[in-house]
Amino acid sequence: MAAFDSDPRRIPITELEIPLERDLFLRNLVRELSGVLEDVVGLEEASGFISIVGQNIGNQMDLDYKKALGVSNLTRPQVAEVLVDLKDRIKGDFYIIEQSDDRIVLGNRACPFAEQVIGRSSMCMMTSNVFGIIASQSLGYAKVSLEETIARGDPGCRVVVHLQPNAESEAASGHEYFKSEA
Repeated sequence: MAAFDSDPRRIPITELEIPLERDLFLRNLVRELSGVLEDVVGLEEASGFISIVGQNIGNQMDLDYKKALGVSNLTRPQVAEVLVDLKDRIKGDFYIIEQSDDRIVLGNRACPFAEQVIGRSSMCMMTSNVFGIIASQSLGYAKVSLEETIARGDPGCRVVVHLQPNAESEAASGHEYFKSEA
């Protein structure tokens, strides 16, 4: 054995204060992946790639909630509750600001990606797609507008899920989602 191994003052590797655990590692992994995509293909294309992942996750979450609730479609109030609940489960801090037949407006005080989201707007496509898929699969249509985001430097997020294709939703920037017939 090396002399270092027998040094009684040596701190065991497992007791070192290293900021590494699964959650932080995965958040850093997603941040770095989105950053590489943004640098290599640009923000718009990176957002597109992340959108595909968000769509797949949104479809699975939609099925999971419907199965757990024993329903084939969520009502609008259930959609709003599901959107808040799923973000709560992954350490977001979303809350309902308002809801009507035309839209659900959500606020957020904490991103599930924490500080790793800052400067990585493409990561917000996870929220857009998951929210859009869940809302559109039960209600037929959704257009998600990310009016404020922590990623862009806002103190919180403001997300509007438009539920009707109308003048207000047409005027809003965002991504549209339609119920799939699969």
